[in-house]
Amino acid sequence: MFLWQYLALLPLITVDLCKAQGCAEFTDLNLSHSFIGTSLDVRLLLHTRKNVSCASLLSHTNLTAHAQFNLSRPTTFVIHGYRPTGSPPMWRKNITELLLERDDINLIVVDWNHGAANVNYFKAVENTHRAAENLTAFIQLMTKHGASLSSIHMIGVSLGAHISGFVGANFIGSIGRITALDPAGPQFTGTPPEQRLDSSDAQFVDVLHTDIDALGFREPLGHIDFYANGGTDQPNCPKTVFSGGSYFKCDHQRSVLLYLDSVNRTCASRAFPCSSYKDFLDGKCLSCERFGDAGCPVFGYDVTKWKDVLLKLRQTKTYFTTNGVSPFCMTNYRVDVMIWNEDVRWGYITIKLHGTRKEAVATINHTAAKFTKFKETRLFAHFDKDIGLVKKVSLTFSTGNVFKPKYKLRILRVRLTHMEREERSLCRYDILLKESKEVTFRPVPCEESNF
Repeated sequence: MFLWQYLALLPLITVDLCKAQGCAEFTDLNLSHSFIGTSLDVRLLLHTRKNVSCASLLSHTNLTAHAQFNLSRPTTFVIHGYRPTGSPPMWRKNITELLLERDDINLIVVDWNHGAANVNYFKAVENTHRAAENLTAFIQLMTKHGASLSSIHMIGVSLGAHISGFVGANFIGSIGRITALDPAGPQFTGTPPEQRLDSSDAQFVDVLHTDIDALGFREPLGHIDFYANGGTDQPNCPKTVFSGGSYFKCDHQRSVLLYLDSVNRTCASRAFPCSSYKDFLDGKCLSCERFGDAGCPVFGYDVTKWKDVLLKLRQTKTYFTTNGVSPFCMTNYRVDVMIWNEDVRWGYITIKLHGTRKEAVATINHTAAKFTKFKETRLFAHFDKDIGLVKKVSLTFSTGNVFKPKYKLRILRVRLTHMEREERSLCRYDILLKESKEVTFRPVPCEESNF
């Protein structure tokens, strides 16, 4: 056999070897199972750094039968949500690989597809309680063999978030951490804490919301709640029902993709505590003083760096914006504009940052900004990437009024302040912006008197 032929067969050989060694596969069902209805069957698929791609099926009663299951290591449970089509979650392989790359842990993928695959959503909700009892019994067995509840991290997606909460409540909040990725809203909204995920269910509970107007839960549930893009209408997700199934699930599934970026350290999304998304976009919530030298928390896997201060604050609601594709994180600048027009001007600003080989764009158009003579107008700009050193800046002013006369914005000073890096603000003085005409300039470090 030629070498290239052998190499081409390697993936098949690996699969065959995996099957021969008894790799446990995630349950793969289809729509027919969902229509018939499935009875709950919880399978625990163990992955470690020694068997990243080949899971071992754990026994619910005999932990000593699995040499790979080392209870001196931390254990992370990943729990999926409702599976109306019966298919395995598309993200299970990625999350397994990325979590094990980050930490040497026991990673248990909880396969409750038999129980989650059902066209009757109410039956799947009912099964969350039974799945939680199953996991509770397994964790009790772990503790009898020396495992620490503090070393357990549960990552729950949608219904899986509430399963994590039920398990945590059974241990009176002693589990180390629960991460909830867009916790399910239907059948849980308006219920008391004991019937859903709650911040008392673990020592630390962090929650991401991406679909609060449909499949997700709207209100805060954890010690810190992150609302990506306000928790609704994620970028690049379909806006109409004519897009098919993705219209219903895209926003909801985005939660997992955002979390994967954080595990992979692709980039970091700084989140700002605020009472509303509008105030966040208006730049009214840019203070991070309450978090000390660490600054505002970063969404995702590494938010535990802020754990101590977040526990003292008890409940923190934060917002951040994202791109429509990975890398999802954006770069934030505070933009302060002072004009010297005699009359008030209303309009929108588009800003481009030019680096050596890169360009980043931010359009501030969620609402028309009010510009008043000698009064500073604060804007919050979210750029699609971080270009590093800024060489040039381009500004465009528009009013959105097609049939009205074109206006000019005479800027006395514009100041750009990076919200993630400790560096001197950039300024430009005396700029005339003609409506819808881009003006490019080289910024200079702001004068000390302007800080």
